[in-house]
Amino acid sequence: MKRFTNKTVLITGGTSGMGFATAQRLLDEGAYVVITGRDRTRLDAAVARLGAAPERILAVRADVASQADLDHLMRRTETWRGHLDAVFANAGVGVFKPAAEITEADFDHVVDVNFKGVFFTVHKALPLLRDGGAVVINASWTLHRGLSVASVYSASKAAVHNLARTLGADLAPRGIRVNSVSPGYIDTEMYRKATPTPDAEARNVAEVPLGSLGHPGDVAAAVAFLASDDAAYITGQDLVIDGGLVGSVPAAIQG
Repeated sequence: MKRFTNKTVLITGGTSGMGFATAQRLLDEGAYVVITGRDRTRLDAAVARLGAAPERILAVRADVASQADLDHLMRRTETWRGHLDAVFANAGVGVFKPAAEITEADFDHVVDVNFKGVFFTVHKALPLLRDGGAVVINASWTLHRGLSVASVYSASKAAVHNLARTLGADLAPRGIRVNSVSPGYIDTEMYRKATPTPDAEARNVAEVPLGSLGHPGDVAAAVAFLASDDAAYITGQDLVIDGGLVGSVPAAIQG
């Protein structure tokens, strides 16, 4: 399929994991892709791994928590392509501690990136985003189910899913659709840092009815669907990509 031929898509946090996989998917489907990351070396390595023609990809060093960086990102994007057809607001961070151990610095870091960063990514992209375009926000399965060590992280993800609903209503007169995706346990760099032992991973997998971790490409496929014309009548929704984690109890642990 070439659903994104000649379309321009911005992906924040595109150097690894779900952002990188989505960049690869959309490049394969014909898109011009802008990726961001906070580290220039990682950005350059991601571009090399993607292997796209230089005219098809733009890598911009940007921290979504910085208004100045977002302004710079949009100027570079406008100079390069003049417009956007879709945005995947993917950049995010996680602090996983019991609530009693969360510091103000932890709180500010998570909210600045996961909530404020997502809001202002979309806000600042709006002048470039064509009518009839699409926004996809990366939320999390934890907005649907409590996780004891993820109070601030989960709240930030619930907030951005609510943005999908409210911005979906706000931007509907322009035909811009806004949806979120809620990945479950996806085998990414961030997941590996939060799950350092084989025993912890085994416990996670045991909760998943399909019996395995998800792959970044599973999320990329869902993002590509929501950003494409195949989802032309879908807005304000959350698509859970979790192997059944939220909605089902695995047969193996039913007693």
